[in-house]
Amino acid sequence: MNTEILGSVLQVVLLLVLAYPLGRYIAKVYKGERVWTDFMAPVEKWMFKLGGIDPEESMNWKKFLVTLLTINLFWFFWGMFLLVFQGHLPLNPDGNAGQTPDQAFNTCISFMVNCNLQHYSGESGLTYFTQLFVIMLFQFITAATGMAALAGIFRAMAAKTTRDFGNFWALLVKSCTRVLLPLALVVGFILIIEGVPMGFDGKMEVTTLEGQTQMISQGPTAAIVPIKQLGTNGGGYFGVNSSHPLENPTFLTNMTECWSILIIPMAMVFALGFYLKRKKLAYTIFGVMLFAFLV
Repeated sequence: MNTEILGSVLQVVLLLVLAYPLGRYIAKVYKGERVWTDFMAPVEKWMFKLGGIDPEESMNWKKFLVTLLTINLFWFFWGMFLLVFQGHLPLNPDGNAGQTPDQAFNTCISFMVNCNLQHYSGESGLTYFTQLFVIMLFQFITAATGMAALAGIFRAMAAKTTRDFGNFWALLVKSCTRVLLPLALVVGFILIIEGVPMGFDGKMEVTTLEGQTQMISQGPTAAIVPIKQLGTNGGGYFGVNSSHPLENPTFLTNMTECWSILIIPMAMVFALGFYLKRKKLAYTIFGVMLFAFLV
């Protein structure tokens, strides 16, 4: 069996083995049951207190939707401002200019709806500041927004009512602190070990095999790539995304990044079954997903 086939088989096996326990864990998180990440509770309480939010407040579907749209509207204007003025902000060792308003609009809209359309090359069209505080931030928030919305549907299905979707704020924050962040740290650690850049220095001057001088972009790549993959986002740190040798340098990073794209969607199917206590439904949906993936 050659390396490519072995890697593909191993990837599928890891998805099958890990999606089930992760789905069970996610269901416990959204139900408010005890999980190993409860140590994040003080941080979450501080965030709720700072925002004047009551995480225990139950929302009907209308208030849930309005809250979801309101916070996303705020982040849209946040991103627009930073992208247009990024040339005057810190963490810009390469001196990249700000985006034009129309390009910033396109970038914010596409990243807010999780389409992640890029009309720029990441290493030259953004600064380290906007890579972190716009792109990476949006990749966490948009993934967490989708997960929170699905968790609200889980709760409504379990209660058989549209009057109790849970609390959007609590579900959004827990999606970040209890699911996305821990997974991103694990994936990021693997990427750093395998040589993905993680720093804030400017372009690096190297001499090629032909003896020519070339400037190579680097930066906090290993911090951004994990959530790009785990949140099923596009918008790579480099213009060519994970086909760039610094974003995806080895066979292990390629397997890890491919695995990262699929693990949460598959786990959410099992989370549905655990939340509703209908495992057979989850198995059926998961089987259809797996068949579509293999075909």
